[in-house]
Amino acid sequence: MFSTIRRFSLAAAILAYQNAVAEAFALSFGAVEIRGLSSLQSTASNEDWSRPDLQGSSLVDDTLLQMESDAEFQELSKKIARIGADGMTKEERAKRRRALDELGVPNFMQFVAENDDGANAGEDESPVRNRQLHRSKPNILQLNIGLYCNQACSHCHVESSPLRKEETMSADVAARCLGLLRNSPDVDTLDLTGGAPELNGQFRFLVRLAREWANENERKLTIIDRCNLTVLLEPGQEDLVDFLKENRVNVVASLPCYGEENVDAQRGRGVFQRSVAALLKLNEAGYGTQEHPDLELDLVYNPSGPFLPPSQTSLEVDYKRELMENFGIRFNNLLTITNMPIKRFADFLAKEGKMKEYMELLVNNYNSQTVGGLMCLNTVSVGWDGALYDCDFNQQLGMGIMGKSEGGAKRRKLEVFDIESLTDLEKYAVRTDNHCFGCTAGSGSSCQGATA
Repeated sequence: MFSTIRRFSLAAAILAYQNAVAEAFALSFGAVEIRGLSSLQSTASNEDWSRPDLQGSSLVDDTLLQMESDAEFQELSKKIARIGADGMTKEERAKRRRALDELGVPNFMQFVAENDDGANAGEDESPVRNRQLHRSKPNILQLNIGLYCNQACSHCHVESSPLRKEETMSADVAARCLGLLRNSPDVDTLDLTGGAPELNGQFRFLVRLAREWANENERKLTIIDRCNLTVLLEPGQEDLVDFLKENRVNVVASLPCYGEENVDAQRGRGVFQRSVAALLKLNEAGYGTQEHPDLELDLVYNPSGPFLPPSQTSLEVDYKRELMENFGIRFNNLLTITNMPIKRFADFLAKEGKMKEYMELLVNNYNSQTVGGLMCLNTVSVGWDGALYDCDFNQQLGMGIMGKSEGGAKRRKLEVFDIESLTDLEKYAVRTDNHCFGCTAGSGSSCQGATA
C-alpha cells in the first residue's frame, strides 16, 4: 500500500424559509419574510435556471466591488487593521461576557454542570466531568484548507473573502494531515472546508490520495466538500463536478434560503442564480438523486438574523417542496446551523445593540440533551497552518488545543506535526467559552446539523 502513502511525504511535488421562522424559538425576534419567491412560483424550468452562460465566469470581481461599496465592511476592515484580529477577538469575547454578566449567567461550563440532568450519560459516562468537557475517540477530521473565497457572506464566522489569499494550507501540512488520517483508525470522515476549499491548491491532492488510500485498504471513508455552490461555475472549475463524482465526495452546500432576495442579501448579488445553476449541475451528475444514493447532496440553512433555526425536519420538507416545484432541484438532507455570536455576526449584533438579547436567547433555550452530540467531542479541526482545534469555531477564535509535544516542557498550542495519531488528543479536555452557548441552544448545532 505504501507506494501511495510514501507520496504523502512528497510535499515538494505538490506545489470554501425562513417562511415559518423558529416559531417555538424566535421569542421577540419574530418571523422573517421570504422575499423573491412570488415571481417564481411554478413558472421555472430546469432550462430557465441552468444558466450555461455562467459557467467559467467569476464572481470574484463582483464580490470585491460589493466589498468596496459596503460601508460596514470598510469600517470593520479599518478596525481590524488598527487593533488586529486578536484584538477583535478579545473585544467580542468581552462583549459576550458583559452581556452574560448583565443576565446573571455564569461561564459556559459552570452553567452546563449546574444544568446537567444526566441526559448525556447513556451507556457511557457523561462527557461533562469536573466542569470540563472530555472528548471521545475522534471520528471526524475536519480541515480548513484556506480562507480564500469567491464570496464574502455577511454571516461568515471564518471571515472569508477574495482578499484572504495568504492564509492557505501548504503541501507539507496537507501531507501531514493525510498521514494522521492513515494513523487514526477510528476516523471515518474527512471534512474539507474553507473559504472555498476547492480553490485551494491542496484540495484535489487531499481528495484524490485519501480516496485512493481508502480504496487500497478497504477502509470506509466519507469525504465531505463544504461547498458554496458558486465555486462550481468559477473559471478552471469546469470539471469539478466530475472530479467530485469520480472520487465519491459528498457535497454539503450552503443555501440559507430558497428565495432569491434573502440569499443575495446574505451572500452577495447574483449568488442565488448561480447557486441554483450549480445545484442543477450536481443533479445532472446524479447528486441528490435516488438513482445515485452514493452521491449525497446536503444543503445547509442558517438564519439571516438573531434567531434560532426552526425544526430541521420540518424545514427540510419546505425546502424540498419549494426547490422541486420552482427549480426541479433534488437533494438528500437539510442541515440547520445556528449563527454563532463570533466574528462578522458578532459585529452585526454589537452594531444593532442585540448582543445581550441574542445571548439571552441562546441561554434561555439551552438544551442539556445537545451536550452529548457536541461536535467538539468527536471532531478534530485543523487550521490552514496546521494548528489543532476542538472545532471550527474555536479555530476562528484562536483557541487551539493546548498540550505538550514529545519532549516539550511547556504547554503550547499543538500542531499536526506534534502528534502521531488523532487519538493522542483524547487526554486533553475541550476548550470552551461563552460562544459555546450557540451549539447547545434549541435543537443544538454542529457542522452536521442539529444534534438533539
